[in-house]
Amino acid sequence: AELQGKYQKLAQEYSKLRAQNQVLKKGVVDEQANSAALKEQLKMKDQSLRKLQQEMDSLTFRNLQLAKRVELLQDELSLSEPRGKKNKKSGESSSQLSQEQKSVFDEDLQKKIEENERLHIQFFEADEQHKHVEAELRSRLSALETEAAQHEAVVDGLTRKYMETIEKLQNDKAKLEVKSQTLEKEAKECRLRTEECQLQLKSLHEDLSGRLEESLSIINEKVPFNDTKYSQYNALNVPLHNRRHQLKMRDIAGQALDFVQDLVTALLNFHTYTEQRIQIFPVDSAIDTISPLNQKFSQYLHENASYVRPLEEGMLHLFESITEDTVTVLETTVKLKTFSEHLTSYICFLRKILPYQLKSLEEECESSLCTSALKARNLELSQDMKKMTAVFEKLQTYVTLLALPSTEPDGLLRTNYSSVLTNVGVALHGFHDVMKDISKHYSQKATIEHELPTATQKLITTNDCILSSVVALTNGAGKIASFFSNNVDYFIASLSYGPKASNRFISPLSAECMLQYKKKAAAYMKALRKPLLESVPYEEALANRRVLLSSTESREGLAQQVQQSLEKISKLEQEKEHWMLEAQLAKIKLEKENQRIADKLKSTGGGQFVGLAQENAAMLNATGQGEAVAKAVLEPVQSTSLIGTLTRTSDSEVPDVESREDLIKNHYMARIVELTSQLQLADSKSVHFYAECRALTKRLALAEKSKEALTEEMKLASQNISRLQDELTTTKRSYEDQLSMMSDHLCSMNETLSKQREEIDTLKMSSKGNSKKNKSR
Repeated sequence: AELQGKYQKLAQEYSKLRAQNQVLKKGVVDEQANSAALKEQLKMKDQSLRKLQQEMDSLTFRNLQLAKRVELLQDELSLSEPRGKKNKKSGESSSQLSQEQKSVFDEDLQKKIEENERLHIQFFEADEQHKHVEAELRSRLSALETEAAQHEAVVDGLTRKYMETIEKLQNDKAKLEVKSQTLEKEAKECRLRTEECQLQLKSLHEDLSGRLEESLSIINEKVPFNDTKYSQYNALNVPLHNRRHQLKMRDIAGQALDFVQDLVTALLNFHTYTEQRIQIFPVDSAIDTISPLNQKFSQYLHENASYVRPLEEGMLHLFESITEDTVTVLETTVKLKTFSEHLTSYICFLRKILPYQLKSLEEECESSLCTSALKARNLELSQDMKKMTAVFEKLQTYVTLLALPSTEPDGLLRTNYSSVLTNVGVALHGFHDVMKDISKHYSQKATIEHELPTATQKLITTNDCILSSVVALTNGAGKIASFFSNNVDYFIASLSYGPKASNRFISPLSAECMLQYKKKAAAYMKALRKPLLESVPYEEALANRRVLLSSTESREGLAQQVQQSLEKISKLEQEKEHWMLEAQLAKIKLEKENQRIADKLKSTGGGQFVGLAQENAAMLNATGQGEAVAKAVLEPVQSTSLIGTLTRTSDSEVPDVESREDLIKNHYMARIVELTSQLQLADSKSVHFYAECRALTKRLALAEKSKEALTEEMKLASQNISRLQDELTTTKRSYEDQLSMMSDHLCSMNETLSKQREEIDTLKMSSKGNSKKNKSR
């Protein structure tokens, strides 16, 4: 493959160079034709120049003759003038003759002068034209010389390139010959290997055919019946337990439950705030009575919770029905039927309120406060509400179709449910688009209503609440649509647990019996399960590996413990400050009470002091919490010596009260310290147990992943064994084909090399001829 790629690249370069060579040939031929044309033009210009020079010579000679004749005439005129003066009297005939001759001479002279001027102008113009043509020819000749030099450089470069390519091709040819020899050796070795593999295949075929005959005889003799022959018996077979599938289905159901809960809260808010808006706009119910239509509409909207809440409950029941022990397919999801019924009741509610909603929007348009822009927004909203109801109806039809296999398995074929699921995704995306349009139009309507002079604060807040609920609906619809489109392939792959060849679903009774059989089989497997014998070295190694893998988990658990302990310390400090303030307040109250008792003792006698002391002790007993505190409070009442001292001196009462307060305070402080230590110990134990649980779950997940990886490796190993057996049969043919292709390719390369050498020779000859012509030019 590498050699073929190299030869393809060389062939491409050779084709490019050949195209460039043809272009250069055309350029050289064109330049030769141009040079020949220029030579012919140069000859013509030389001939015309020679003619003009001859005419100039003749004209100069004629001018000289005329100049000499003019001089002679002037001399004759100068001689004739004095003679005319002397011979004036000789006669009029001679004077007339001289005047006629003079006039003839003047005319002839004037003609000659004009002809001379014309010839001078023609000579000047011919000279200028000759110089211009000569300059043009010289510049063109210099340009042609530079082009010829460039062409020579290009030809030299191409010759170098051709020589380099020839050398490369020769080297590649030598390498290919070496490779062909090595390939021939490898082909011989492969032939020997193929013969060995054929022998092994024959032995394996004989062994497998013997085993097949033995197994067939055992099956025919020992197996009493074939339970896969009838579909009604196949429906009772317990399928393989796919824990990963069940966990994923539960995860998907949990996500769907969260999305439905968000959607339910948004729908409740939307209907509730719509009811509040009807009570406010266009007529406020607190000022004037609203129309009977809006009263009926608000009455229906007030019942929205009884239709919307069951959607969440139905989805919750569906989520709870999907567990790790069951088989989740369309035949076993019985709770989907209840969810479909709740969705049908909600759609009936939407159909019931839709005409009232449209009439309410029309009533808003007919009011005097409604502008043209607001009317347009109301019309758009009415269209959006119709679309929303239609989308919900479409969803309800598809959900009822999905619930059919758990109640009526003969309703639709299994092959039709792929299109049903894709249509559910399309309907959810349509619901998202409709909610986006509602959000856009309602926001425009709210901005227009806020600009009205009669807009109250209550209307503005209600519109904001409706907008927030519509935005929440839009976001929830988008999340549900994207979630369903991401998982639709998984839903299509897990429609039924029955055989893949059949097109129909299994009856619900058979599915229920299968689930019961599955539970019995699981209980039987648990009863048969026995603990394995311990293997100390392997367990220790495995424990060390798990500790290493869960070190990050323990680190995270310690970080969480530190964070929780810091939070508890801050809470305890706050509680400490609170109780310090409470103690200060109690101390102030106690001092006031003691002062009051002392004042009463001063004013009254000793007999009344006993009742006051008992009253004080009862008050302290009510504030205390514990038997020790009650004993500390009751001691002054029972002591007669304390009463005697109090009757005698009132100054010694305050220290006794302070001692009782210290006892109570110390008792409570000790009790608080003991409780806080117990609480901290319990919290630390709970965090430790939580970290251990997380580490155990992480180890369990890692063990499952390793198990799955090992099973996949086993499958790959078996596939590789079968693939190698197939490749052994095809290697011989492939090597023979490659050798034939290599020989053909070498022959074609030799032919191309010879052609390239011939073309290079011709290019050299043509470039030499062009260089000679350019030099001569």
